[in-house]
This record gives sequence, C-alpha cells and structure tokens, in this order.
Amino acid sequence: MIRAIAIDDEPLALHVISHFCEQIDFISLEKTFTKQNEAVKHLNKYPVDLIFLDIQMPNKNGIDFYKLLESDVMVIFTTAHSEFAVEGFNVNATDYLLKPFSFERFETAVQKARNEYQFRNNASIQTHLMIRADYKLNRIEFEDIMLIEGLDDYIQIHLKNKTKIVARISMKSILEKLPQTKFIRIHRSYIIPLNKVKTIQSKSIQIDDFLVPIGETYKDEFVKIFQ
Repeated sequence: MIRAIAIDDEPLALHVISHFCEQIDFISLEKTFTKQNEAVKHLNKYPVDLIFLDIQMPNKNGIDFYKLLESDVMVIFTTAHSEFAVEGFNVNATDYLLKPFSFERFETAVQKARNEYQFRNNASIQTHLMIRADYKLNRIEFEDIMLIEGLDDYIQIHLKNKTKIVARISMKSILEKLPQTKFIRIHRSYIIPLNKVKTIQSKSIQIDDFLVPIGETYKDEFVKIFQ
C-alpha cells in the first residue's frame, strides 16, 4: 500500500483527489492539507511514500517546497498551468496532472507511482538505495559506499572510485534506509559500512584513506559489534 498525502490551497481540488484515491486499491490517502507548514509538521512525524502537490500555492511555489523536503518521497504535481510542466519534471516528478484532470488520467499517474514504488522496494535482497540529488534519482550500490558524512542539513556519500553524492537528507533518515547488518553510525557525523573497516584504534577507525572518529555516544554499540 502506498501511503500518500495531498497539498492544495483549494479544498475542492483536495476533494477530487480524495474521491479518486478512494477508487484506487493501492493508494492510502492519509491526510490532506491546504497549508504547507501543516503538511511539513505531519511529514516529520509520519513519513509517506507519495505527495500530490499543487504548484501554485500562496506562500511557496510547490516545486520550491518539494526541493526543500529532505526525504526522497515521490511527487505528483497538480496545477492549472501547463507552463510549469517542464520545471516539474526537472525535479524528477513521478507525473504532472493538469487541472481539471479525469479519473483515467489520475489512474495513469498513480500507476506510474506504483511502478516506481515497486522498483524501489521490490528486491528480495536489497543491494542498493535510491537517493534524490542534483534533481534526479540516484541508484547507489551498498558495496560502493565507503563513508557517509553529515554536514548540517546535508550528507555526503563517499563512493569507491566515483564522484561523491551530496543530498539534502538527515543522518537519521539515511540510516533508516540502510541495512543494520551492514552499516553503523559511529559518530553524530559519520555512518560507516562494517565490511570496509581496515583498522580500529581507541578513538578512531580507518576506512581506506579516511580516519574516522568514534563518538562517545556510539562507542559501546560499535565495540559490541566487533567483539
């Protein structure tokens, strides 16, 4: 089941989306919002898989609002203005619905979301993660990750023999996407792959050319794993 919310300053538009979602058996529309700040508060507590998002909103353009979200949640933009379509797809939107849209067109859009959702979650043994960065969805193999470094509201994913990826996502959120048997957080600013550890010292570990500090808060858990 794909968990979703809808954001639009027009209650009638939210009513249409709610009505259409009731006819789709794989979409659970959990809540609707007319204000973006209320939607953000909800998302911080209850993450979802998909957002139906109006582009023309009173406070912030829907595309700009979506860029500020730290998670890689799917989005289907809705608007009455076709000139926003190209910009919407530039941020890797799942689809773009031009108001007023029919149920058939809505059904096509949510089927695209379903296909993307299955692509992200269908592997029986997960070998990679999908991260939104540089306005596109990046597939990152677990085996390529050398180190994940936290920088304020961003992370840097250092990759083996590849350009590092910088993404707007919290350390907590990225850790939830990683298998616990393969990765561990050893510092407020560092997550490491266990199989890349070369040497362990009293307060640091070495991974390739990186010397990574072990935070006091995370030390006991780290030592427990390597004992």
